[in-house]
Amino acid sequence: MAEPKTKPTGKSVDKFINSIKEDGRREDCFAVARLMEEVTGFKPQMWGESIVGFDSYHYKYASGQEADWPVTGFSPRKQNLTLYIMTGAEKQQELLKKLGKHTSTNSCLYLKRLDDIHLPTLKKLVRESVKITKKRHPSS
Repeated sequence: MAEPKTKPTGKSVDKFINSIKEDGRREDCFAVARLMEEVTGFKPQMWGESIVGFDSYHYKYASGQEADWPVTGFSPRKQNLTLYIMTGAEKQQELLKKLGKHTSTNSCLYLKRLDDIHLPTLKKLVRESVKITKKRHPSS
C-alpha cells in the first residue's frame, strides 16, 4: 500500500503563510492559525506542502488503508481558504446558518475572506468539529 503524501513535514508554518502573495489571504491565514491554536491548544504544523494542521488522529478505512490526519486545519487554496472541519452534525448546521458567506461539504468549509463571516461563530464551529473528531477517534 502506498504511503500517504500528506503528513507532518517539520517545515515552518510562518514561512509558508508569509509566502502567500495576497496580503488579505495571508492575514486571514494568520488569524485562522491563531483561532485554531487557541481552540485546540496545539501549535500549527505543516502537513504536506500546503496544509496547516493542528493535533492529529489516526484513522483506518475498511480497505485496510490507514494514516494520520490533523484534527483540524486549513489550506489557502487558489479559489478559497479551505478549513478542514466536520460540518455534518446538526449543531454545526445551525452554526453554519449564522456564519455568513461560505460553502461547505461534510468535512470542509470554504471561505473567500474572513471579513465575510462571523468569527465567533467560526470559533464555535471549529470547537465542535474538534469535539466530534476526538469522539470518533478517541485514541487521538
